[in-house]
Amino acid sequence: MVRLNALSLLQAQGKTKYWLFKQMGMSYQNFNKMINNQTSSVRYENIELLCRLLHCTPNELFLFEEDPS
Repeated sequence: MVRLNALSLLQAQGKTKYWLFKQMGMSYQNFNKMINNQTSSVRYENIELLCRLLHCTPNELFLFEEDPS
């Protein structure tokens, strides 16, 4: 399973989820679903913006976890 690692990156940089929300310019509902891994897709433009804002690469932005089943 692929998961977004944005919250860990934010915490490591001392930034808040609210700060990221304001920078992203998305609706709060869509932002919250994305950031909490409650969606099955993320747009390329959002991946690029997240990487720029969090000063990371897509490899750092996403985690691959084994499926527990």
